Amino acid sequence: MTGYNPPPSEPTPPQWGQQPQPGQYPQYPQPGQYPPADQYQQPGQYQQPGQYPPAGQGGYYQPNPYAQPGYGSGQPAGPGAYASWAQRVGAYLIDVLPQIIVLGLFGAILRGPAVALLVILWLASLGWIIYNRWIQAGRTGQSLGRKTLNIRLVSEVTGQPIGPAMAFARDLCHFVDSVICYIGYLFPLWDPKRQTLADKIVKTVVVPA
Repeated sequence: MTGYNPPPSEPTPPQWGQQPQPGQYPQYPQPGQYPPADQYQQPGQYQQPGQYPPAGQGGYYQPNPYAQPGYGSGQPAGPGAYASWAQRVGAYLIDVLPQIIVLGLFGAILRGPAVALLVILWLASLGWIIYNRWIQAGRTGQSLGRKTLNIRLVSEVTGQPIGPAMAFARDLCHFVDSVICYIGYLFPLWDPKRQTLADKIVKTVVVPA
């Protein structure tokens, strides 16, 4: 019959003035006990710049190219995030003033059979409006005037160009701006988002490009 062997006890630290004995402290790994060096991540195994998937691949989130704080992002924005009233007026004049001058001038001097030329000019003017303010501005956010003054028309909700159909609808809604003694056109002077009434109806904003 063997005697009782008590379980090993934790090593006790040495008392003051005593030298520590073997086994009184935990043993740390000794040289040769670490994993081989080839099991660690070696230089060059991490992804380097240029190794990531191209934009739009691999599930990476791509920010909206047009979104600015205050539209399309849900974040508040100050007046600096929107085009000024002067910029908007300047862009509109660039778009329509040359046509008004040419048509007014020819309308004043043409008489008789020459009125046919005036009709042709009116049709050409309408074609330019359709292309410049509805097709081009709807697809890119910029008519000739807006491009000249470096501003862009976008959706207040998505931050994207609104498309030709909505650009046409927005111009129709300017009737509301005009019917109240043109006060609707002055709304950008005090409105936080610098919108006209037409902008509020179709939910658009004009921003720096």
